[in-house]
Amino acid sequence: MIRPICKDREVLQTPSRKAVKKDLRLARDLKDTLAAHPGCVGLAADMIGENVQMLAAEMMGVPVVMVNPVILMKKDPYVTEERCLSHDHTSTVTRYGVIEVEYRDDRWNRHRSRLEGLPAQIVQHEMDHFEGKLV
Repeated sequence: MIRPICKDREVLQTPSRKAVKKDLRLARDLKDTLAAHPGCVGLAADMIGENVQMLAAEMMGVPVVMVNPVILMKKDPYVTEERCLSHDHTSTVTRYGVIEVEYRDDRWNRHRSRLEGLPAQIVQHEMDHFEGKLV
């Protein structure tokens, strides 16, 4: 189901809790909402009003859901500007060109992936939402 994008600062600045298996129902909503916003490459669950550590990100044209992702390694820092659907300003942030992330998918299977470039940046941006950071 396509959900409205949350712009409520109180919701967006609230740290997200770890997801549990029953939260997987949100995965379809994240994918549907991501697909409904052309040009959008990632969504965190708080952006649809749910403070849960779950995100959907476009990876080579395919929406990938990451549940409780943890960055295990990061290297090659750089400074860039980013925007977000949940607020109307651009932020300057430091990101890492290469990350290794461990997560569960939308079927609760474990994965470990090495991401580079834009996919790495997308995941880092969405994970900032888990901490209540508005970037």
